[in-house]
Amino acid sequence: VSACVNGGNLMQPYVVKEVLNSEGKSISKTEPVVVRQVISEETSKTVCSMLEQVVGDKVEGTGKNAAVPGYRIGGKTGTSTNTTIESTTGEKKYIVSFIGVAPIDDPKIAILTLLDCPDSTTAFVSGGRMAAPVVGEMMADILPYLGFEPDYSNEETKIIDRAVPNI
Repeated sequence: VSACVNGGNLMQPYVVKEVLNSEGKSISKTEPVVVRQVISEETSKTVCSMLEQVVGDKVEGTGKNAAVPGYRIGGKTGTSTNTTIESTTGEKKYIVSFIGVAPIDDPKIAILTLLDCPDSTTAFVSGGRMAAPVVGEMMADILPYLGFEPDYSNEETKIIDRAVPNI
């Protein structure tokens, strides 16, 4: 997914970006390494546009529950049958998922949430209804933490919370 939204580059994975000593000085740092180009930059832009439509407010996308006011988020929902449980017990159970990427115009974060056998008695089982809100809540915390400022649309400014002055 990251290669599909970052311009088409497959990156070498790593876990630790930097190690600091007790004084806060860097003792080792991992730099990103491009393994190879897997899709064209043009195709990557098209994929980003499509993923944004899944979450965006201009279209009723299946991932609209991952939307966060002020941020451009893209994503894809998923719902599948857990065939192992179905074949052994005959009971229909599901795996629902949502992959979210943001900010969609220059993605820096990707989050995948999978819910295995979610409770189907409280909500309609789907990635958009169950997994997308989880990713949206995480994005709402992570994006400001990473320093991304919200850019509210005119519609969003009408519905966002406002601070009341202390008078």
